[in-house]
Amino acid sequence: MRALVVEDDKRIASFVRRGLREQSFAVDLAREGETGQALALSETYDVIILDILLPKVGGKDILGSIRANGIRTPVIMLTAVDSVPLKVELLDMGADDYVTKPFSSSELLARVRSVMRRSAGQPESQIKVADLVLDPAAHRVTRAKRKIELTAKEYSLLHLLMENAGHPVTRTMIIEHVWDRNFDSFTNVVDVHVSRLRAKIDRDFGTQLIRTIKGVGYVLKDEE
Repeated sequence: MRALVVEDDKRIASFVRRGLREQSFAVDLAREGETGQALALSETYDVIILDILLPKVGGKDILGSIRANGIRTPVIMLTAVDSVPLKVELLDMGADDYVTKPFSSSELLARVRSVMRRSAGQPESQIKVADLVLDPAAHRVTRAKRKIELTAKEYSLLHLLMENAGHPVTRTMIIEHVWDRNFDSFTNVVDVHVSRLRAKIDRDFGTQLIRTIKGVGYVLKDEE
């Protein structure tokens, strides 16, 4: 999962980024509106967290440009003004939710999970492939009812594979969803993480779920 945070307050930006990373998000951070707008229009994200008051380009202008370009990525607005008319305006402009400052990390993360579930059109919180179960709400993975401990990157990688179960997932897709834009794509880090994940998911079980597609990437599926 990949998030964009556009926030000029260093303390709040760091607070939000830390909370998202703890939930296995790769996070790109912009501290002024012009950069945030460029990233929102050129990169692929699962959620965008956008402050209203920003240097150079304001949050409402960025939100307007996102929707005008047909980008349906869930957007959560951050506002220091507890104003009903402002909140109504943001929702009418295409925001999926808003959070009034100050806010807790748990509240923001709950709203992130909520808008992402609505965006995916999947009311079911759990993702299942054979006897492998990923529960995003509990941040828990089990196979054959046995809990599997994963690192943040392994969890995010598995989430991507399970959401695309039965379909090839390329290295480019993995890099775009699991790592931020500073990732060095010429390293073998992707392959190393897939290998470690496969050892945890498949090694002690009868059926291999994670398969390599030579020259393409990987696929997670039950059937042969």
